[in-house]
Amino acid sequence: MNAVQSTTPPQKIVILGGGFAGVYTARYLEKLLRPAEAAITLVNRENYWVYQPMLPEVISGSLALADVVSPIRRLCPRTNLVTREIEDIDLENRVITVSPGFRPRQLKLHYDYLVIALGNVTNFYGMPGMLENGKPFKTLADAMVLRNHVIRTLEEADVEEDPELRRKLLTFVVGGGGFSGVEVIAELNDFVRAVKKNYLRLRDQPHRCVLVHSRNRILQEMAEPLALFAQKTLRKRGVEIILEDRLVAATSEKAILKSGEAIACKTIVCTVPSTLPPVIQKLNCAKDKGKLQTNTGLELKDYEGQVWALGDCAVVKTVSGKEAPPTAQHAIREAATAATNIAAAIRGGARAQFSFEGLGTLGSLGHGAAVAQILGVKLSGLLAWVLWRCIYLMKMPGLNRKTRIATDWTLHLLFPPDLAETKLEPESGIQSQHFQAGDVVFQQGDLGDSVYVIQEGECDVLREENGEHKLLATLRAGDYFGEMAVLADQSRNATIQARTGMHVLIISKRDFDKLRQNVPAFDEVFRELAKRRASGNAVIPSGSAET
Repeated sequence: MNAVQSTTPPQKIVILGGGFAGVYTARYLEKLLRPAEAAITLVNRENYWVYQPMLPEVISGSLALADVVSPIRRLCPRTNLVTREIEDIDLENRVITVSPGFRPRQLKLHYDYLVIALGNVTNFYGMPGMLENGKPFKTLADAMVLRNHVIRTLEEADVEEDPELRRKLLTFVVGGGGFSGVEVIAELNDFVRAVKKNYLRLRDQPHRCVLVHSRNRILQEMAEPLALFAQKTLRKRGVEIILEDRLVAATSEKAILKSGEAIACKTIVCTVPSTLPPVIQKLNCAKDKGKLQTNTGLELKDYEGQVWALGDCAVVKTVSGKEAPPTAQHAIREAATAATNIAAAIRGGARAQFSFEGLGTLGSLGHGAAVAQILGVKLSGLLAWVLWRCIYLMKMPGLNRKTRIATDWTLHLLFPPDLAETKLEPESGIQSQHFQAGDVVFQQGDLGDSVYVIQEGECDVLREENGEHKLLATLRAGDYFGEMAVLADQSRNATIQARTGMHVLIISKRDFDKLRQNVPAFDEVFRELAKRRASGNAVIPSGSAET
């Protein structure tokens, strides 16, 4: 007789976040657990992992855009990747809700074990004008947008006749004197200085790079002598450093500081402040300073053995009681601890305690200069810069990416940086779409994510009742539909199917809400419509459909 096979299904492990903490947790779990023991799912907005320490080099062109990222599917070949937004975390019922894809239906992910490894998001609350005029620097998209913007300002400055406007175009302000802010201003300054020679009218024009920091010195994470060396080096290279002040507001023409000083410019980069994602903020669980509270095994308080939290969204303390900073080296060790404990929860075994205190810190000051303190040894200048590159190159996963980065660095030493601007036109919130006869615009039960206006053609409003589709109405050019589900933030209560070839305008929920909030007449029309619907009138008014 054949041996009895185990029918126990694999445990469902869901990891939220595709940064250092999330991706490395998945990688460690793949090594610790067999496919029959665990099915691993990782949820991240993008399908790639960004090597964050190298991101500022994208600005100067030292590294190609694609070389600082790695596809998560290759890094974690046994992990199922879901590239959508996380909308809700239900700890009680062990369910994760993620945003719709091409079809407007949410996806529910059930888990046995959960890892929350979500990072921070940029927060411009209380900084008037910063959302509209400031540029964040946290993601690959941010780096690409900033690089293109800088090239665009140089192009405009080269043809500008007004000397005052030209000075604004050649002024660049960065807020935040931590590692990110320092590396951004250093790379930006190097890039502008290197490429100005390619612009005939800018060769002799000065540019201005300003770093604003709220403390009495930059790089507070480093020893004072190294921080002072960094300040001296940046100033020697032409960077202005304003200390004990900070960005508080912005317009399209200037950056406004807390001291009242206004810096005329067209480029404002803000590397601070940041906050937790809304999905973490609304989570009803134990928190410490707004972050998720964990024990030394990285288990979420009150959910031990079920949920682990690590990275920027959690307060992680070592066995000595010291709080771990939000750095890559700590995130990787946190991932190893969490993976070990999840494996122990599934198959038994010893639990791990987080005890990593850090090896040191590194910071680039632009081409040929850096500061480093590793295991108590302090280095600065060219030697620290070479060490910085060697260490980060070794940490980059995959021979493919290591080779590409080394090649980029070599070519950057031999040739001037690229000046090509990759224009990324923002998509309008109002879009046109064409449907053929018989096409379904949306189905009953789909989420209400848009409002539709018919430009040409006809469509049927169908409602499923007892397994049959009942025709409620036929809509024609000038009619609109879909507004009630958007107003009530509910799912569609009918199906829309094109009767003939049909052209429609599609207004996203975000833009629809913005119009209602800012145009009183627009809001009144739909408020009145909502009152008529709420009164129980079953007749569909001319010009709209109750969907």
